[in-house]
Amino acid sequence: MRLISWNVNGIRAGIRKGFFEWLQEASPDMLCLQETKIQPDQLTPEMQQPDGYHSYWHSAERKGYSGVSTWAKSEPLAVQEGFDRPEFDVEGRVLVTDFPGFKLLNIYFPNGRRDLERLEYKLSFYEALLGYCDELHAQGKKLVLCGDYNTAHMPIDLARPKQNQKTSGFMPEERVWIDHYLEHGFVDTFRALHPDEAERYTWWMYMRNARERNIGWRIDYFMVSESLMPAVTGADILGDVMGSDHCPITLDLDEGKLP
Repeated sequence: MRLISWNVNGIRAGIRKGFFEWLQEASPDMLCLQETKIQPDQLTPEMQQPDGYHSYWHSAERKGYSGVSTWAKSEPLAVQEGFDRPEFDVEGRVLVTDFPGFKLLNIYFPNGRRDLERLEYKLSFYEALLGYCDELHAQGKKLVLCGDYNTAHMPIDLARPKQNQKTSGFMPEERVWIDHYLEHGFVDTFRALHPDEAERYTWWMYMRNARERNIGWRIDYFMVSESLMPAVTGADILGDVMGSDHCPITLDLDEGKLP
């Protein structure tokens, strides 16, 4: 079973850049999109009923902003928009789908930017979502968390760590939240399988030929509950896939080893 997560930076722009052609070739079992930037009344029939997939959408109240969407070849057992926190759910940041063996959380974490207000909002989101995950773990649920975390965890996860220590996305108060998730029973699948692999990034600035020069950040993750790791057979970064300032990431699971 292959899962793919991708911040598309606008689904309509992605479609114009060949999204559906890419999807036909990649053919994941599940696809999680972030930053869809679309409202329900703007969804086309092709988006609502994509060939071979069931699609689900959680949009922000603000137009042209945020939003997540999960596509699956198999119909999920349940679908939940948000996680019962109105201050975050209005921005369309979390979509929860249940499948046999695990819950899939498709997440677009806030960007801290440079102003203190949005940084506090981002850190509060990290805390609230971790509390929600703790509750699910306490109920015995197995979780897959994927999406744009908007934080690079360690110096190996960005091209220029020294120059970005005071840049949102690599500040200590943000990075510690990745530690907290790992301490609360999650595994960063890519780093677990590729512990020393450097210069593998998932986001690049549009300016200064950053992608061509590979001056990037790894800020997109597939995290899984520790109890799901025996089922994980692969995790990768599809850096050659264009169409956004992010690239897709993958997670491969052995269905025979799922709980």
